[in-house]
Amino acid sequence: MSNVWLFILMIAGGVAVAVQPSINARLAEKTGFLQAATISFAVGTLILLLISLSTHQGSFRRIGQADWWQLSGGLFGAFFVTMTIIGVPRIGTTAVLALTIVSQLVAGLAMDHYGLFGMRGIPFDLKRSIGVGLLLVGVFLICKR
Repeated sequence: MSNVWLFILMIAGGVAVAVQPSINARLAEKTGFLQAATISFAVGTLILLLISLSTHQGSFRRIGQADWWQLSGGLFGAFFVTMTIIGVPRIGTTAVLALTIVSQLVAGLAMDHYGLFGMRGIPFDLKRSIGVGLLLVGVFLICKR
């Protein structure tokens, strides 16, 4: 896959992440926030299962080879989706996205710096700290009423 297609797919993924909390929050008005999160994950799981079974890439049979912590991603995803469902009606989609994006970037910087989860270490430097500082200012401006 070329980098152009990768960038296009990442942009589409970013738009999907922006749209999902608002859709889930509206669903929560009818079902409740935990139920909306459950429905969101159930629909996503079904779609991914169908795609996984039809592409024949990878194997569910090797799940036993995974470390326990490698199976915890769904817990973090469920927490994230549930928190956005709660947050969007109270502070708005833009504020929720700003807070989650800056939180993701700060956590990512720490994970990169320390090479967590077996990933390659990327040192935290002045350029990155300025970028984080600007993001924090942006979040403050977005969330200030």
